[in-house]
Amino acid sequence: MNETTIELVQKSWAKVLPNVDAVGDLFYNNLFELDPELKKLFKGDIKAQGKKLMQMISVAVSKLRNLDTLVPALQELGARHVDYNVEAPHYDTVASALVKTLGEGLGDEFTDELKAAWVEVYGLIAKTMIDAADARRASAA
Repeated sequence: MNETTIELVQKSWAKVLPNVDAVGDLFYNNLFELDPELKKLFKGDIKAQGKKLMQMISVAVSKLRNLDTLVPALQELGARHVDYNVEAPHYDTVASALVKTLGEGLGDEFTDELKAAWVEVYGLIAKTMIDAADARRASAA
């Protein structure tokens, strides 16, 4: 991940932050549209879940230059997601929903370059979380 990628993601996320509640709602609408079966993984208030997701993304985006802090937090999060029955393929659906949400929210500003930057950043997040979940499953077996 290079400096341009970090800058693009951080600057675009700063534009999302003023509407973070609406973005969280839009994200989950997009997620469930892509895969309605995922609804059953969410037991609580989806608005509260949206706030948690937006906070997690905000932390991750703010720590992109400090992977020594970010990676352990993502590993812990990924391991916890085992308890929520999250499987590796779900991360691809989340990626699609996130890209769609950002595209809808940022409109013409969501260029191919910005999309590629977000895909790269989310790829790092997802891989770290999936690897941690796999390690947790392996140690439990």
